Amino acid sequence: MVTPGTEPITRSALLRRAGVAAAALTLSGTRTPYAFAGPLKYSGQQLAGRLSVVQWAHVIPRYDTWLRTWASEWGERNDVDVVIEREPYTELPALAAAEVKAQRGHDIFGFLAPPARYEDQVIDHTSIVREIERQVGPYGDLGRRSTFNPKTRKFFGVADSFVPAPMIWRHDLWNSIGKSPATWEQVREAAPVLKELGHPIGLGQSNEPDSNVALLSLLLCFGSSLQDASGAPTLDSPSTVEAVAFMADLHARGQDDTVFSWKPESNNQHILGGRGSLVMNAISAIRRAEDLDIPFSKELWLWPVPQGPRGRIGVGQYTGVYSVWKFAKNRDAAEQFIADVCVASSDAVEASGMFNFPTFPGAAPWSEIYARAAKDPRRPKGKYSILTTVASKYTRNAGYPGYTNAAVQEALETYVIPRMFAQVSQGRMTAAESVRVAGAEARRIWTKWRKAGKL
Repeated sequence: MVTPGTEPITRSALLRRAGVAAAALTLSGTRTPYAFAGPLKYSGQQLAGRLSVVQWAHVIPRYDTWLRTWASEWGERNDVDVVIEREPYTELPALAAAEVKAQRGHDIFGFLAPPARYEDQVIDHTSIVREIERQVGPYGDLGRRSTFNPKTRKFFGVADSFVPAPMIWRHDLWNSIGKSPATWEQVREAAPVLKELGHPIGLGQSNEPDSNVALLSLLLCFGSSLQDASGAPTLDSPSTVEAVAFMADLHARGQDDTVFSWKPESNNQHILGGRGSLVMNAISAIRRAEDLDIPFSKELWLWPVPQGPRGRIGVGQYTGVYSVWKFAKNRDAAEQFIADVCVASSDAVEASGMFNFPTFPGAAPWSEIYARAAKDPRRPKGKYSILTTVASKYTRNAGYPGYTNAAVQEALETYVIPRMFAQVSQGRMTAAESVRVAGAEARRIWTKWRKAGKL
C-alpha cells in the first residue's frame, strides 16, 4: 500500500525548520560493513512495516503517477506502508545533509547525482546490486561507475536510471543558414549568424547543475576531464586550456551575458521562449513544448553532443541513485524496494516518456526502447529515436574515465568548472591562468578525499 501525500509535518520539514543543513561537506561517520554474497536474504519472504522514501518531483508528472501506483501495488504485496515524499531537486542536497546531521530521516533517499561523499552514512548496497543482476543481468557501466568505490569496494547506492543530455536545437533556424550542430566547430561557425538573427546559442557558464553538464561534456570532447582512469586529478592540462579558449570564443561570437547568471530553469526558458537556437538539456524542454502546443515544437530536434577534436562524449543530465541510510528503520523493505523498482525499469522508461533510461540494460533492452521511440507520435516522426544512440553510445558518468567519487561530487557541487570557463569568457583571466587556478582547486579537493581514504 502507498500512503497518498505525506505526514502532516514531514521529517524533512522538521529538519529544515531546525536549520540543520550545514553538514554539506562532512567527512565523518562510523563505518560498519554491511554486505553479504548472493541474493537478498529476504527475497521472496513477507516484509512488513512502514517504508519512507524521498525523491525529486519528476518533471514528467506521468512518472510520479506511475511510481505511486507501482509502489501501492508493491506495498500491498509485501504488507508495507510506503510513504513517498517528493521534493524539488534543488532542495535534495540540503535535505540529505540535514538527515545525516540529525541521524534520522527517510529509509531511502533518492538522489539525482551520485552521493559518494555519504559512503560512510549508507549501507553497502552490494547485495541489492547482486539481486538485480540475478534477475535482469549485469549492471551497466555508467551505473556501476556512478555508485561503486573501487578503493573501499563498496556500493554507496544503486542507480535506477540516468537521463541523457542531448543537444536541443531549432531545426528551422539552423536549416535557414545551411548548418547543423554536428561538430563543435560547426556550432562556433554558426553562432554569430544565429545571434545576428536574434537567436543566440545557450550554453550556461553559471554556478548551476546544467552548466556543469554542458561544460564537462565540452571538456570531454576536447580530451579533458576532471580525473584520469585511476582517479588522479587531470583538469590542469593543455586540452582543458584549448576547450576553455574555444568556449570563450564561441561565447563572444554567439551568446549573450545572461548565461553567466543562469539558473536551473534557464535552459528551458531560453529555448521555449523562442529566442534560443540551441541548448544542451534533457528532453523535458521538448516535452513541455509539445504539451503547451508551442508552434515551433516540431522544429525542436535532438542531436548527440557535437563531435570535438578528441571525440564525441557527454555526461548525463542526472543519475538517479537510491541509497539506504544506516539509520533507516526498515532496512529489509528498503533493499527489496530498490531491487524491485530497478527490475521494473522498462515501465519507468515508458512512464517518463523516455526521460529516464535504465542503468541495468537487461531490464529494458535498447532495441525495445528504440522501438518505443520510433512509435512516438510527435512530429517529426521518429525524432526521439536518436535518444537511444545518445544514451547507449555517447553518455558517460560524471567521473569518466574514472569512477564518480567524492572528489568529483565536491568539484561539481562547488562549480569549479563553470567558474573556470566564466573567468575567461568574461575577460578576467586568460585560459591558461584560469585553468591553472581551477587545477589547483581540484588538486586540493582530491587530496582531501584521498586523505579521508575514499580515493
